[in-house]
Amino acid sequence: MEFSIRTLSPETAKTGCVVLGVYSDRELTAPARRVDQKSKGALREALADLSGRLGSTLLLRALPGVAAERVLLVALGARAEFGEAAFRDAVRAAGNSLRELGAKDAALFLVDLKVAERALGWNVRQAVLGLRETFYRFDELKQKKTPAPSLGHVTLPLPPAAPLVQALAEAQATADGADLARTLGNLPPNICTPTYLADQAKKLARELKLEVDILERREMEKLGMGALLAVTQASHEPPKLIVLHYRGGAKNAKPVALVGKGITFDTGGISLKPAAEMDEMKFDMSGAGSVLGAIRALAGMKAPVNVVGVIPTCENMPGGHATKPGDVVKTLSGQTVEILNTDAEGRLILCDAITYAERFKPDVLLNIATLTGACVIALGHVATGLFANDDKLAEEIRAAADEAWDRVWQMPLWEDYQEQLRSNFADFANIGGRPGGAITAACFLARFTRKLRWAHLDVAGTAWRSGREKGSTGRPVPLLVRYVLRHAGPK
Repeated sequence: MEFSIRTLSPETAKTGCVVLGVYSDRELTAPARRVDQKSKGALREALADLSGRLGSTLLLRALPGVAAERVLLVALGARAEFGEAAFRDAVRAAGNSLRELGAKDAALFLVDLKVAERALGWNVRQAVLGLRETFYRFDELKQKKTPAPSLGHVTLPLPPAAPLVQALAEAQATADGADLARTLGNLPPNICTPTYLADQAKKLARELKLEVDILERREMEKLGMGALLAVTQASHEPPKLIVLHYRGGAKNAKPVALVGKGITFDTGGISLKPAAEMDEMKFDMSGAGSVLGAIRALAGMKAPVNVVGVIPTCENMPGGHATKPGDVVKTLSGQTVEILNTDAEGRLILCDAITYAERFKPDVLLNIATLTGACVIALGHVATGLFANDDKLAEEIRAAADEAWDRVWQMPLWEDYQEQLRSNFADFANIGGRPGGAITAACFLARFTRKLRWAHLDVAGTAWRSGREKGSTGRPVPLLVRYVLRHAGPK
């Protein structure tokens, strides 16, 4: 799907469909009023058939005096209550109707709506991301595939000012990255293996002229990545450590390091998970997918930034060679860990990857992981858990998350919680008990980031959906892209 920005009048636009907004109590937006006037009241006359509920739609055909073949009305709810969430809901409602419509092109006269205190660039980004998500389909493994939507072009009727054109380029590249993350997450674990992820990184490197390095098991053994290797030792699939560089900034500018958890399937190991919904543990590589997606987006838009992605990826399987509760391993940092629960494996592969990423002297390091079910209990499926060892960094991430509408909620990272990780037999344990489970997981990682400006994003509740609409969300690609762009901007 292609997008463009150009000045357009709703009544004279020669397009397959004009999308207009209507507030409750039959209050028309400015473009809708123009169409109603041109059609001599035909639009307002049809409003009796439009529900006032936010997201309701009504399709009108061949309105007199209107050049467009169809007019799609979208209910916006009450004007006084119209904000960011309502705008996104309206765009998705329009997308759902356009997908079924059969029009080859459309003009979205929702994009200039006043949304709280947001600038129009925000509207552009959210409109593109919302429509692209609505049209995303994963059916490549089905014999009977969903017919491809006919909608190929969407016009955003705005003056083509430079900031809006830039916002459009960012949005399209971000949508490409989010689609990549969704597809990697949705693939089954017998296809999306550590080797497959490594191959995808190599493919990105070829397409976008990136630098890639793949560390194999023998190299990890030589380095002393005892924690990562402990997780993978019962699996027949070889582990990989993927290192992907995008260098779009100044040669001497320190990179942003993105470290993504890449457990392509998590059984829990010897601490075996319950069978119910275990299939969703294919999404345990969502952190890795989001790193590849973010780098895809930044390289695709030729962003003036330096980024290094470090992805530890393997399976966590039971078996005769599996790590056992009570085993003690030595991490790449030299610290020792008593493994009390083999299902707390994400922090084990991440800690060695974080230590490895130090060699790139990053200005800041973010790790992204579907790390704990405890974070889902704390925050549900709306906000990503944010932990940081630097308050300024936390505020920067919060601001980027708000701009991207890929929201986070900061959790404590106090030293008081470190006591829960105490071990009688190693430097510390890999779990701290049920209380504050998301916090103690972050505290574990904090022990490996003392020299870094570091933040941890726990996306266990936001990286995928369960139930009938099961599938990857592509989060937090929009947040990562916004953060890196803001970080590289004027200081």
